[in-house]
Parts: sequence; C-alpha cells; structure tokens
Amino acid sequence: MPELKTRIREFRAKTGMTQGELADRVDVRRETIIRLEKGLYNPSLKLAMDIAAVFGTTVEMLFSFSGDSAE
Repeated sequence: MPELKTRIREFRAKTGMTQGELADRVDVRRETIIRLEKGLYNPSLKLAMDIAAVFGTTVEMLFSFSGDSAE
C-alpha cells in the first residue's frame, strides 16, 4: 500500500515557521501538523491546498506517495 510522504517540515524549516504558526495559518491544531509531518495523518484536499498556499507551492511539491506502483 502506498505511503504518504510529506515535505512540510522541510518547507517550515526554510521559512522559520513553527508547527504552531503553521497550524494557526491553516486553522488546525498543532497536533494535526505533527501527525502530518510524521506521516500518521492523510490531509483532506482542502488542508493540503491550504498548506501549499501558505508556502507558495503546489500540493505535488509537498506531498507524494512512496511504494506506489508508479515508482
């Protein structure tokens, strides 16, 4: 089964943003960001798009699947 990979932590580090700041900007709890970064939570399309907008990037740049048959 494909596993969701995320680059949220990398993008946060580049901008100096904390998990709490990102959570506030996308209107979720900090725990949600923690779980996303650890790969324990699959975001809704809206949340993925909101996070991408915060960093000025695309959903495809932030999220990918590993173990997918397309690899």
